[in-house]
Amino acid sequence: MELELSTPALLFSTTSLLMLAYTNRFLAIARLIRELHTDFMETNDENDLLQLKSLRQRLALIRNMQLIGVLSLLLSVICLFLLFANQGLMAKYVFAASLILMSLSLIISAVEIMQSITAINVQLKNIEDRIKGKIGFF
Repeated sequence: MELELSTPALLFSTTSLLMLAYTNRFLAIARLIRELHTDFMETNDENDLLQLKSLRQRLALIRNMQLIGVLSLLLSVICLFLLFANQGLMAKYVFAASLILMSLSLIISAVEIMQSITAINVQLKNIEDRIKGKIGFF
């Protein structure tokens, strides 16, 4: 298989969109943390602590997703440079590493999504528990 300049360049638009999505996740979580911090300082609710712990883990995952995504993009740039330098074999290895890193970033993204579902379930359980106490039909 011959690697052309357009092949690693395809990752640029993909990586840009992924980084935008990752940044939006980060900003949403940062906002939630600020809100939960305010709520916890007023109420000392244990559920807020559970949410904050989950959000801290999710922030770490998002940081790793972003870092690995940036490294993938950097390897794509290096791949382009190697192609310009007529280093086709090395360019293939670097491009393969770039694809592996992008895949790893997407896997971490899936893990973060699963954690967000777990956090939402904690809140749903809290609501259900309160409803049970009031009307007893859940």
